[in-house]
Amino acid sequence: MPDLKLEKLKEFKPNKKFYVGIDSDGCAFDSMEIKHKECFIPAIIQKWKLQPIAKYARAVSEFVNLYSKWRGVNRFPALVMTFDLLKEWPEPMNRNPQIPEIPAFREWVRTETALSNTSLKQKIKETNHPDFQHALEWSMEVNQRVEALVSGVPPFPRVAEVLQKLSEVADIVVVSGTPTEALEREWEEHHIRQFVRLVCGQEIGSKKEILSITSQSYSKDHVIMIGDADGDRQAAKFSNLLFYPINPSKEENSWERFYKEGMDKFLKGKYAGPYEARVTEEFKKFLPEIPPWKN
Repeated sequence: MPDLKLEKLKEFKPNKKFYVGIDSDGCAFDSMEIKHKECFIPAIIQKWKLQPIAKYARAVSEFVNLYSKWRGVNRFPALVMTFDLLKEWPEPMNRNPQIPEIPAFREWVRTETALSNTSLKQKIKETNHPDFQHALEWSMEVNQRVEALVSGVPPFPRVAEVLQKLSEVADIVVVSGTPTEALEREWEEHHIRQFVRLVCGQEIGSKKEILSITSQSYSKDHVIMIGDADGDRQAAKFSNLLFYPINPSKEENSWERFYKEGMDKFLKGKYAGPYEARVTEEFKKFLPEIPPWKN
């Protein structure tokens, strides 16, 4: 696996006319559901001792990570958000659960720009604080579960065809909050790694940082980010990229539309404007902000 660092990305120069950033979990791969429901959430319940309110912890974590505007957020702020939403839900709190406070970890999540196991390990070396140690143990448990369980999950239909066609005229960069090692493994497993120039995971930096550095030398109408989360859209707009959404629960339809019309509009300079606005407004309807138990 290439030893990529954020500073190293500044050496990235265009090889082709177009630039395409693409998210991985839930966007290129149908892996969000299995990773969160079978790996992340069981590890949260086990490692943070939420067994007495397990069904509520599961519902909250699924909302945050899969079915809300925060879908696709980095695992560490998602964990904090899960704890906070549990505290706001009367039914589980009536059982007097011990929701972790973890103030030192919260401050790290608020201030750290590269939220990853690597930076968490560095924080443990600096402070030896139990908040960080517990968070790392949970995160490592998640990675072990993912490696053991998540395999043979293919890309969505049309993804390989889109990547193959785009790679002829575009520099493609995977921009993800997933650990880079897992990304490299999954993209190699399904024979689509060959179509991308770089694979950038959580250790390298935020999506905003990666996109802003790697896309800066292209014409503004020649850059696009493909993603399934509002964080992808925000990162794209922060770096003045166009955005194509993969709608949650309608991923196959979204890829089919991009294959048949969106990609052509992008390559012909006709994507910006009404078309992008229409698909983006449609996308926002799939990502509510208010949990269903509050309605």
